[in-house]
Amino acid sequence: MGDTIITSTLDGNVLIVETTDGPVAYDSKFLVAALLIYVAKGSGQIEPEESAKMIELIQQHFELQSAESLELLTRAMSEMAEQPNLGQALADLARTLSDKEKEDIALMALKVVAADGAVSVSEMDQFNTAVEAANISAEIVHRAFDRYFAETMPSG
Repeated sequence: MGDTIITSTLDGNVLIVETTDGPVAYDSKFLVAALLIYVAKGSGQIEPEESAKMIELIQQHFELQSAESLELLTRAMSEMAEQPNLGQALADLARTLSDKEKEDIALMALKVVAADGAVSVSEMDQFNTAVEAANISAEIVHRAFDRYFAETMPSG
């Protein structure tokens, strides 16, 4: 991908980014992968448990094979590294998602934060920055937390 974003436009639920090398299209799958990577990097590096959790979550959410999930995460990681300004354009795409999709993404991000068994302040800061950039309301985040705790806390 080219290193310069010229323009970015939304075409329905696809983000078209014009670069010096030509147009590149990003969909909600790429958006989710990029957001999860961003949150996972909050502690400074992506732990193996976080990588495994991201692959599993994307595989389940989008009904992909694990190899496809890994490929999507790898592409998101490399393109986000090559193009630091891509995050802002992706945030515009995130704003087009339904509340249900935003809640699902927030829930997945929470699961990634907790995947290595340690929730750091920096990871939660990254989580908060990501949900704010994606225009995910506090109410939606609250519902995602409720779902997370309902799924992870022992009943009894």
